[in-house]
Amino acid sequence: MSRWLADGWLSGAERRPSPNFGPRPPGAISLIVIHSISLPPGHFGGGWVEDFFNNRLDPTRHPYFAEIARLQVSAHFYIRRDGSLVQFVGGDQRAWHAGQSSWRGRGDCNDFSIGIELEGSDEQPFAAAQYAALWPLLDALCQRYPITAVAGHSDIAPGRKSDPGPHFAWVAVRARYPALDLPPLD
Repeated sequence: MSRWLADGWLSGAERRPSPNFGPRPPGAISLIVIHSISLPPGHFGGGWVEDFFNNRLDPTRHPYFAEIARLQVSAHFYIRRDGSLVQFVGGDQRAWHAGQSSWRGRGDCNDFSIGIELEGSDEQPFAAAQYAALWPLLDALCQRYPITAVAGHSDIAPGRKSDPGPHFAWVAVRARYPALDLPPLD
């Protein structure tokens, strides 16, 4: 069983506070958004995601970094390929992960969601260790917050985003959380 600390910080997660967050407007946190990220695209490891979410990404290290280094984004959680869990923003705060978004007719998903980034890409399956970390994280979030839905970034920003991609195990999420509102299976 996970233990929650003040402001929605999860004990046991590596804590790397990001400056890219703000207060939430009134209302329940009801949505979990699953993302995937790799920096540079298609490459894993290296600590670049942590640097990106903390505004420390060196634009001279890779041409792609020069395109994104000025962006100020974050997520609440990040699960590396080895299953290690990093937390950047307390769940009670508003992380900047969804961008222009809408779920079930409600816009500005950052206001009412928790963002989980999985180290990955659209081209490769996620690692078993990542799912082994994701399931207890989802359980803990559903215990702390009145979660009613889980969606992919592609579901809240269709046409703009494609993550978590075709290899994400939506069938397993549906089996583990049958009461939650989930995107339709393709």
